[in-house]
Amino acid sequence: MAKLSLTIQFIPYSEIESLTPTERIKKLLKIVLDNKIVLLQGKLKAEEEARLIEDTMVLIGNVKGFKGVELAVLAPKAGTSPIFSRMRKGIAKLLVGAQDVITIIGPATLVREIKKDPSKIELFLKGK
Repeated sequence: MAKLSLTIQFIPYSEIESLTPTERIKKLLKIVLDNKIVLLQGKLKAEEEARLIEDTMVLIGNVKGFKGVELAVLAPKAGTSPIFSRMRKGIAKLLVGAQDVITIIGPATLVREIKKDPSKIELFLKGK
């Protein structure tokens, strides 16, 4: 019986913060095309997510065996913390970005579905 292996590659925010949006997307897609699941500290901007999806659509049919990506973002639930605490978190987010967010991006050939709720992500893989 053949062994199945799964590779999850963690990318800290510091590794992508100095890249242009195009370079970020290229870096992420390169990893996904290597059949790895990306665990990204932080969140892509809405325009970057849209670009990732656009680039993915172009690759489907042009790269043998590539069927797209699954993507999910897990962010802490906005609580009812005191106003000072919320202001401090807002200022920190402006300065360093949303680093308390995790983004998962995986190839659709491996990832069947990603379910999320405010406190967890369930990653369902395809069986061979």
